[in-house]
This record gives sequence, C-alpha cells and structure tokens, in this order.
Amino acid sequence: MDRRSFLRTSALGGGAAAATTLAAPAIAQGNTTLTMVTTWPRGLAGVWDSVERFSNNVNEMSGGTLTIDAKAAGELVGALESFDAVTAGQADLYHGADYYWVGQHPAWAFFTAVPFGMTAPEIMVWYYAQDGMALHHELGEVFGVKPFIAGQTAAQGGGWYRKEITSADDFKGLKFRMPGLGGQALAKLGASVQNIPGGEIYQALSTGALDGTEWIGPWSDERLGLQEVCDHYYPAGFHEPGAALSVGCNLEVFNNLSPAHQAIIEKAAADAHQHNYALFIANNGPALSRLIQGGSQIHEFSEDVWDAFGAASKEVLDGFMDDEIFAKIRTSVEASMENTAGWVSRSDGEYVRQRTRVNG
Repeated sequence: MDRRSFLRTSALGGGAAAATTLAAPAIAQGNTTLTMVTTWPRGLAGVWDSVERFSNNVNEMSGGTLTIDAKAAGELVGALESFDAVTAGQADLYHGADYYWVGQHPAWAFFTAVPFGMTAPEIMVWYYAQDGMALHHELGEVFGVKPFIAGQTAAQGGGWYRKEITSADDFKGLKFRMPGLGGQALAKLGASVQNIPGGEIYQALSTGALDGTEWIGPWSDERLGLQEVCDHYYPAGFHEPGAALSVGCNLEVFNNLSPAHQAIIEKAAADAHQHNYALFIANNGPALSRLIQGGSQIHEFSEDVWDAFGAASKEVLDGFMDDEIFAKIRTSVEASMENTAGWVSRSDGEYVRQRTRVNG
C-alpha cells in the first residue's frame, strides 16, 4: 500500500505530515551524523537512559563512523512534533513512544501499548520471534519511516490521583493525562483526557490543569515529583501492561545508509530495549518502597472499575477494526498473546505461585 493511497482511505490519515525535501545527514571525513529528535526532556529518568543507550551503542558499534546527535524535546522541535519532523525531513530519527502517533494511525499504538494488551515479555516474543517487527516496518513504510523498538518501561502504574477512585463514576469529569488508546478508553468513562508531554505533567498538576495522571512507574514518577502533588497511587493499570519505546529513522535516510550501519541501528535498538527493561524493573521496587515510606497512599482498583476499563477498551479497539492494517496487527497481537500466555501461565506463573507459597 503506498502512502498517498493509504492517507486517502484511512479515517485518521488527515493529520499526517506532507513529505518535503530531505536534508542529507551530516557527513564529514567518512563519518555520518544523524540528528535524532525525542519526545523526552534531557535526563528524564528511564526514557532518556534509553536515548543515551541507543546513541552510545551506535557510536561504539560503528567505531565512530555513525554518530547520533540526540536532541531533547524542545531543542529542535516540540516533544509531540518528533514524528512529523522525521517524516518531513527536518530530522533523521525520532526516539519516543509510538502511541503518540495514533492521530496519524491508530495501529501505531500496538508498538507501544494498547489497553489490556501485551506484557513486556509478550511484546518481545511477538516482536523478535514472530511477525511484530515486520508489521512495525510495514506500517512505518506507509509514512516513510523505518522503526525499531528501542526501550521498554515494563508494566506502567494506574496513575496518581488527588482523590481515591472508588468506582468508575469517579472518572466522570476527571481531568486526566493518558496518551494512546488507553486515553480514548478512559474518555469513554467520562474523563477529560489530555495528552501532554512528560516534561509538562508536574506543572499541570500543580496548577490544577490536571486532577491526575499516569506517567510510567514508581522510579520515573518519583523522579518527576508526582508524589508531591498527588497523594493516591495505583501501581496496576489497564492501559500499558508493557510499553515499548521506539526509534524511527526517515526511510530515505535509512535506505541510503550502508548495510553495516543499517544493521547497527537495528541491533543498537534491540540492546537498548532489553537494557531499558532491566533498568526499570531494577529501580521500581526500591522507589515504591520510598514512596510508601514518604506517605503516598497505595491502592488497587476494584474489580468493578477493572470491568469498566475492559468494556471501554474493547469498544475503542473494536471501533478501528474496519481499518485493514489495524485489524491485521490486532489479530497478530491477540494470537501471539493467546499462544504465549498458554505456556507462560502454566510454567512461570505456576512456579512463582508455588515459590511464594513454599518460601512464605
């Protein structure tokens, strides 16, 4: 499917950036420098670590012949303008969460997270051992992008709230920050959903522009200071059971790289993905303990609320099934989840249950 035909027939294609003349990557004495715009403020815990890991990987693996010049959000373009900057040729790559681009096409959400979707290990199985990467590239080609997952936050928390959530009705009128299809599901429960960049969340909560937010997990949330402006935290959420981050290279730029440099980008992204996953898991437990000691009130949503999340999520996902590529990717994801969970629940799941019982 070519981009022009796709954008003409897609219900959400109208917001896609038009292609412009591409500025060539900087090349000096045989070295190539690629400009990478990101959706993250410089130094933001966890997500900026993925930016640095990917960038350092590329430099080291290429022996300095391929360099990534990473720009934080706002340094070249705004956080949520990164995708358009790459498709328009203003930058060579982006680093971000692909569900930020659901306004371009809803299927981008599958390469970050969808509500009631894949856990981090399930994403890895689908992406690396099945057809996830090929589908990522198929979608990216429509927009002139070559994407690879390059980070993983693991399961994300259900969010921070000024008041405890006791029923689904508590979401009515709630000003809440949640991107992607999870945000669309929350809107069906009556929430006033906003998608603002991570670097703006604290200020929005401080001024009352938001009543609550999800960000990532205890480590990143603590570093962002969310415990200072909200008292109630829900560690388990429905919207991002595992959340991948991605790099996306302008397709023309990628195709003009040498095969060796193309392979370096792919492998640097894969390493950044697994390293980032380990980093989040290693830091979230200690951070949660600190939040509890600091007075944050920890809650779990009731089953009635979970049921409301589930019904709203299904309605959102079903609403896009008339789109061919969305349906194709969703079918692939759900088949993979079913096959993977059938084994993991009987092996890892049972082992962890018995380990907890035996060891107390």
